[in-house]
Amino acid sequence: MKSISGKKFAKLLERQGWILLRVNGSHHIYGKSGNAKRISVPIHGNKALRVGLLRYFLQVSNISEDEL
Repeated sequence: MKSISGKKFAKLLERQGWILLRVNGSHHIYGKSGNAKRISVPIHGNKALRVGLLRYFLQVSNISEDEL
């Protein structure tokens, strides 16, 4: 699986229609109308997200791995 930083994943979410609801420290919380789930993306500079967390985010947001 391709690694991606939290910053880049947040931009990908915004392109997919997710809205930044709030920022809590270094975590950006995103939501989307019609989806009850929230995604809390850790943004620590350009540090890559861990594989398990990235897989969970892709599953919740219905984004395919090819779109990374």
